[in-house]
Amino acid sequence: MTEMQKDKPWLFRTYAGHSTAKASNALYRSNLAKGQTGLSVAFDLPTQTGYDSDHILAKGEVGKVGVPVCHLGDMRTLFDAIPLEQMNTSMTINATAPWLLALYIAVAEEQGADIAKLQGTVQNDIIKEYLSRGTYILPPKPSLHLITDVAAYCYTNVPKWNPMNVCSYHLQEAGATPEQELAFALATATAVLDDLKNKVPEADFPQLVGRISFFVNAGIRFVTEMCKMRAFVDLWDEICETRYGVTDPKFRRFRYGVQVNSLGLTEQQPENNVYRILIEMLAVTLSKKARARAVQLPAWNEALGLPRPWDQQWSLRMQQIMAYETDLLEYDDLFDGNPAVDRKVEALKDGARAELANLDSMGGAISAIDYMKSRLVDSNAERLNRIERNETIVVGVNKWQQGEASPLMTGDGGIMTVDPAVEAEQIGRLNAWRSTRDATAVAEALADLRAAAKEGRNIMEPSIRAARAGVTTGEWAAQMRAVFGEYRGPTGVSRSVSNKTEGLDEIRDAVNTVSDRLGRRLRFLVGKPGLDGHSNGAEQIAFRARDCGMDIDYEGIRLTPEEIVKSASEGQAHVIGLSILSGSHMPLMADLMERLRAAGLTHIPVVVGGIIPEDDAKRLAEMGVARVYTPKDFELNTIMMDIVTLADPKAVAAE
Repeated sequence: MTEMQKDKPWLFRTYAGHSTAKASNALYRSNLAKGQTGLSVAFDLPTQTGYDSDHILAKGEVGKVGVPVCHLGDMRTLFDAIPLEQMNTSMTINATAPWLLALYIAVAEEQGADIAKLQGTVQNDIIKEYLSRGTYILPPKPSLHLITDVAAYCYTNVPKWNPMNVCSYHLQEAGATPEQELAFALATATAVLDDLKNKVPEADFPQLVGRISFFVNAGIRFVTEMCKMRAFVDLWDEICETRYGVTDPKFRRFRYGVQVNSLGLTEQQPENNVYRILIEMLAVTLSKKARARAVQLPAWNEALGLPRPWDQQWSLRMQQIMAYETDLLEYDDLFDGNPAVDRKVEALKDGARAELANLDSMGGAISAIDYMKSRLVDSNAERLNRIERNETIVVGVNKWQQGEASPLMTGDGGIMTVDPAVEAEQIGRLNAWRSTRDATAVAEALADLRAAAKEGRNIMEPSIRAARAGVTTGEWAAQMRAVFGEYRGPTGVSRSVSNKTEGLDEIRDAVNTVSDRLGRRLRFLVGKPGLDGHSNGAEQIAFRARDCGMDIDYEGIRLTPEEIVKSASEGQAHVIGLSILSGSHMPLMADLMERLRAAGLTHIPVVVGGIIPEDDAKRLAEMGVARVYTPKDFELNTIMMDIVTLADPKAVAAE
């Protein structure tokens, strides 16, 4: 019998980047030395949303959830001593993807690399930003134009580069069912390919189809998630052949990378997250037919804050043990011919096809953004309801809450923190960069960039020239905003009040009683200060509060503290609720509380939700914050009663 050839392992990645380009470079080099085989770059929120580190909206956000990259110098430092021609780099960047790719190419050129040999991916999926992540800049149609500009440029100049990573990851984080995840991601891919057909010769189009890749999420329901991946493979092959006439199987191959689910990681008993991560990885590695080409795993403590290098190493070792110590890569697909798997795959495909047909009837993904957003809010609400009703068991959260204290949490609290001085230092470097560049060359590059945008020319070449001239991230994005305008997304909470949630009658009665005492309907202002675009939690709070009978003011994401205070004053809010998940809660809340004092609004109680360490929660209370909620506070009805109590004049008088 002929011995079967052992498969090569997938790319081992760790999603990483923090504080400064220099610190992130040291982390990358350390991870590569530990056996990581590819890089996955996390950028901070100002970089993702097209602002320089000194912009007012960047305050408190610099270096928090990723690395700040304002210009060519930052990108140069980020990849210092890392030969880009030999590296496979994934960059999680969307609205500013053309710009960050331009900076990457400019650095590679400085290194003497053959640009045609560069390998990697820019996520470049703006549609999912409108639905779940919130780092959009431009309206949908010009955003689609920039996505396809990158694809058209890459296929001739950087042919091994994936110009788009259709990202269903955040769809699941926002509550998508498996059928919605399949359908919304595939609809995004077809929207891009439909637009791209007009930008390349017909004979070359199959090659471009073959460069589209996907970035997916694998949740804890192992069998369903594995079947979902097999359904993805079948549906993508079907779409490539029937919709686009691609006959060569190598251009129809479903290529994907994965990060397993972060939504299911718990603040309670966080050591249990190690088991969750391992089980979720099995869904994207066990089935050879649907095995990921790259895997990046979250760290066990990501529900608490920024993982330390040791935490990331632990996740990397999990991948290496799976690939090198087990015999997984020695066998053909373990699930072919399994009737239970086949039935589940077919059911998922049928559900996804029905949803895809519905989206096509609306004109495709670009035209159906509001519809998809509302569907995700509904699905997420139902997911939370199941947890609250104990229909979905989450160990340590709604069952078996009692346990021993984790020894992993001692010392530094189990997380890494970013020094507040990082922001000032980054702004200092930014000002130094601006002062030493050729102002004439910058002005000419910006003028050419703006003209290209106006004329509909491919944006990549002028972006690369701008990168070489020393243009900054904020300056590049400002030209795009000036030409295409700026997008303000739907909040997803505008649908009619639901009566499905159990246990609301008592809260509704309390809202009515307190509203009578107040002399008008209890008004709750929900806000998201800073650049954090993870709006799922804020939307669910606003949605539940509205179901409870409160008047809601929710204006979506990216608000300054000044704008929130103004809304509270003009709307005569009784309670202010703020959601901050980026780690910038301390500077943003200090600013907001000071502005409330200056405006004479200290009588309005403020509650804050986010990934907030215990020490920070104490400091927020000292500032005057009435309540702090973290991921462990999953019972929304309890939060609703807190809000009613805080607004109750009788309760305030009793204090």
